[in-house]
Amino acid sequence: MKADIILSGVGGQGILSIAAVIGEAALKEGLYMKQAEVHGMSQRGGDVQSNLRLSDQPIASDLIPLGQADLIISLEPMEALRYLPYLKKDGWLVTNSQPFINIPNYPEMGNVNEELEKLPHKVVLDVEAIAKEVGSVRAANIVMLGAAAPFIGIEYDKIADGIRRIFGRKGEEIVEMNLKALKAGYDVAQSMQK
Repeated sequence: MKADIILSGVGGQGILSIAAVIGEAALKEGLYMKQAEVHGMSQRGGDVQSNLRLSDQPIASDLIPLGQADLIISLEPMEALRYLPYLKKDGWLVTNSQPFINIPNYPEMGNVNEELEKLPHKVVLDVEAIAKEVGSVRAANIVMLGAAAPFIGIEYDKIADGIRRIFGRKGEEIVEMNLKALKAGYDVAQSMQK
């Protein structure tokens, strides 16, 4: 098993929580893991990106080379485009359809969508709308994790267990909301595959 995953978005969207849940699930699976994070001006809505490498064999580097990512998980569509050079030809992109417009020269959404449309393997969904349906827009990142779950290479139940461990100290209500968000994202991704 080997999975090279790039997580991207804007500060405050919960990228590092996604990485923590995946990492927790990977460690429980007995996998090797390396992670490298880049925090831009994260407190001001800047670029946040994390390389997450999982394998059943030892991993030499924590950085993913160009053209070698199996999966890009992005909570922001323009940030997804920023990391496309890292995606393998047969890799998957799972991204939010809704922009977080944090710069004055944000590209026209029509242009962003046109670039996303060119990709053969993608799941594009409105994670905030789905998160609202399950109870809290704050769980949008976990909706995204659920949508990406089929492409990570770790069983869904192990990812759900990761949520229980990471969010357990915040109380059962928070755990249940996040589990609902995970399932909602997973179900949407599965329906898009059919």
